[in-house]
Amino acid sequence: MALRMGIEEEYFVVDPGSREVVPRAAAVVRRAERALGERASTELVDFLAEAKTPPCDDLDKLEEQVGSMRAAMAGAAAAEGVRLAATGTPVLGDLVPAPIGAGARYAESLAFYRALDDEQSICSCHVHVEMPDRERAVAVSNHLRPWLPTLLALAANSPYWAGRDTGHACWRVMTWARWPVAGPPPYFESYGHYEELVGTLLGCGALMDTGTIFWDVRPSARLPTVEVRLGDVAPTAADASVFAALIRALVEMSVRAVEAGEPPPDPPQEMLRAAYWLAARDGLAGGGVDVCTGRPATFRELAGDLLAHVLPALRDSGDLDRVAAGVRRLMTGGTGAERQRAAYRRRGRLTDVVDAALLRTRAL
Repeated sequence: MALRMGIEEEYFVVDPGSREVVPRAAAVVRRAERALGERASTELVDFLAEAKTPPCDDLDKLEEQVGSMRAAMAGAAAAEGVRLAATGTPVLGDLVPAPIGAGARYAESLAFYRALDDEQSICSCHVHVEMPDRERAVAVSNHLRPWLPTLLALAANSPYWAGRDTGHACWRVMTWARWPVAGPPPYFESYGHYEELVGTLLGCGALMDTGTIFWDVRPSARLPTVEVRLGDVAPTAADASVFAALIRALVEMSVRAVEAGEPPPDPPQEMLRAAYWLAARDGLAGGGVDVCTGRPATFRELAGDLLAHVLPALRDSGDLDRVAAGVRRLMTGGTGAERQRAAYRRRGRLTDVVDAALLRTRAL
């Protein structure tokens, strides 16, 4: 039986005239809650609205849920006189310092992390895959580590920041990297090792609480899942669903390796950091590195390696054709970052980039 999966997405609230981000997320979420209940929520920054799917065991169901969720969020935004855009960073707007949402937890974050919160206007996609326990989630995390830069390249959708092309395909991950506990997770000997390190980080004051463990793979703090949280928000529901199915297949292959007693690869953290930067700079179009061997390789080649690695799991779940087609679509049609830049090149207007990224009131 296929592991269940779910998606959390964040979207920017934008003014329909200027296309700049505006701090209206709280109002949008209040209205969206009529359709989505607790699946709609605010985030640290009031430019961002978040929504979540329920757990799904089937790719068709997941894409349907993402589409209907996006439609509900877009409808709520339209009723409030604003729009929502699926980009990893804000294309236009006055961003710093960011407007922090209301509530004691956000105020505590601002006091604890200070100016780090000022530039947290970033939208990501978190994929959850169910796990029997946290011990298994940590073991799976070890097996996922070598593939994280390739996943990052596939999901790149944040080249612009406040009216400027950053020169990166995924600027969001560059801003995120400044946090004390973020990026690729360390190698863990066991769940006990994970708890020990987290305890040390809490004790020395590098973490506000366990909810601010921002490694790109972690046992979820509140759900029985392993959470893969490194991707930019996807341009479309189809892109998001394919990305989630690819991650589920990678988790499934990792579970099989754990059950077979296969030792996980342990690439150096410095190599992972370098590969992350290469993926963030040029995305799928650029050159990267096999983090286990140090062999230079393009991210297109590495994406092919990833697809070959998860082939058995994709066949078993029935997702092979959809996921392979989705990866080919990224190869030929471009990642979200490439599509954003293509929208700009047509007329040289960043407002066109925002318009191309708007969520619609129908499922896409």
